[in-house]
Amino acid sequence: MPAKKNPPIIVIRKKSAADGHHGGAWKVAYADFVTALMSLFIVLWMMSMSAQVRQAVAGYFNDPRGTGSLLGTTMNGNGSPMTPEQNQARLEQLKEKLEKEIQSKKKLEQLAKQIEITITPEGLRIELLEDKNGTFYQSGSAQLSESGQDLLALLAGELKTLPNNLLIEGHTDAAPYSAGADYTNWELSADRANSARRLLQQDGVRSNQVTQVRGYADQFLRVKSNPYDPSNRRVTILVKNSDNGAPPSLPAHAQAVSPPPQNAVPAPALSSKPAAPSKPSAFLQPAKPGLPAKMASFLAPHKR
Repeated sequence: MPAKKNPPIIVIRKKSAADGHHGGAWKVAYADFVTALMSLFIVLWMMSMSAQVRQAVAGYFNDPRGTGSLLGTTMNGNGSPMTPEQNQARLEQLKEKLEKEIQSKKKLEQLAKQIEITITPEGLRIELLEDKNGTFYQSGSAQLSESGQDLLALLAGELKTLPNNLLIEGHTDAAPYSAGADYTNWELSADRANSARRLLQQDGVRSNQVTQVRGYADQFLRVKSNPYDPSNRRVTILVKNSDNGAPPSLPAHAQAVSPPPQNAVPAPALSSKPAAPSKPSAFLQPAKPGLPAKMASFLAPHKR
């Protein structure tokens, strides 16, 4: 009787998979929770702040880059145009602050009499007056002295925070250079104003904040009775009113109209005889027949 074969033993082994992570859904939910919690804390913090702080924060989100201040708007973030009263108050505060800072520095305290800060209809005028030895610039040169560099660095620290535009003027006395010299008081006044602009911008004043640099030579003397007075050599920095959109006018001391000389020739009296009719200009000639009016007006100027 043949032997009975044992059936093969089949062993089934099941591999139990380890518990893996459940994807990234929990991260999204956790991030949403943290964001909501942070928003809650910000709202609670804002509710405890003053109205001015809340307005400034709102202004930041409306204008994150701060470009609104460059357009002459207020710094409180609401973007509303600055009123003349606000601008006047800001300039007065700037004047007082600059005077206190100059008095507090030993190097500049002795020069306080040579620094005049006044408020004019155009804005805040800061004048650096020279003495006979040359205080802010080396004599006959546009090179700033150490005192001049210190003072301009102090001014730049305050002016760079303002939205107001700046205008820089250079003036000299009536003492001329030697005969035949190519370099005159015109170049010197412009170079001194430009060197002041360069140093202000190196210390933080925006490149587009300085709108004009002027050199007047000895045309607008500060002491007209003495054209060679050292105080005629000066550099003026004008902090313009933020609401002044018109082009800057001449300095206040340059706007006075001098009376005509006594030996001036009087203007001829107007004749009562009617003037002869003048020939109409080419611009007023009637259009040629056969040509459109627009084409005739276009060809008229080219007849000259």
